[in-house]
Amino acid sequence: MVDVTMGHGGHSFLFGQRLGPAGTLVGLDVDSHSLERARQRLAGLGCRVVLIRSNFSHLAERLGEFGIKEVHFVLADLGLCSAQLVDRERGLSFRADMPLDMRIDASLETTAADIVNSLDEKSLADLIYRFGQDRASRRIARYIVRRRQREPIATTGQLAQVVAAALTSPGKKHRPRKHPATRTFQALRIAVNHELENLETLLSAAPGLLAPGGYLAVISFHSLEDGTVKRDFKQNERDGLYRLVTKKPITAGREEIAANHRARSAKLRIAQKN
Repeated sequence: MVDVTMGHGGHSFLFGQRLGPAGTLVGLDVDSHSLERARQRLAGLGCRVVLIRSNFSHLAERLGEFGIKEVHFVLADLGLCSAQLVDRERGLSFRADMPLDMRIDASLETTAADIVNSLDEKSLADLIYRFGQDRASRRIARYIVRRRQREPIATTGQLAQVVAAALTSPGKKHRPRKHPATRTFQALRIAVNHELENLETLLSAAPGLLAPGGYLAVISFHSLEDGTVKRDFKQNERDGLYRLVTKKPITAGREEIAANHRARSAKLRIAQKN
């Protein structure tokens, strides 16, 4: 079994308990701190545990290094770890003023601040529209460019203020359900971490890695991810490679959402290799 988004090992611990001594659990993550916490959590499992610091886009290569040619189950949870959201070094949240970084993998060179302060207005607007699906992308980009002419935008708080100013209409008293900067932050995070490209690479590699009867399960948290998974699964079904276990995505119920508010946007799709 391969958990390509190991995090702190919550999912892997549950699956690892079912594997037994003959099973192998492989976990990937780009965050060394998460892998260390997962290592401690999984220490008591009876199965073999292999933890690898790597992006899941390199899954086939990493498995090959350990002599693993096929797997029976691949799980990808595309959501962010709660600890990462509050980590001041990562700069992923506008709820606190942090350096505008957004790199999940510290080895990546380009930060969100680099994009915000260097991209021309049209390219910035296109990026926010493509990855954030914000119809006000041109207005947001215009406000960002205007602000950075005075001084570079260096923190999440500064960027959130700029976006809020671009989207807030004078005289409106009601508060929106989402922070105005939510879509812009999503767009930058996706761009910085190459999230959609990495997902597409994983999906392309999966049919060649799964054993017959093996499963691929993906938990997505926004429509760009879910749409990518949906299209891939359906195409592989048409090609005779997959059987769709979930015709429609599995979503959280009221009780789960009440216990974990972030689960409200989660969608689980599962495919089985023929």
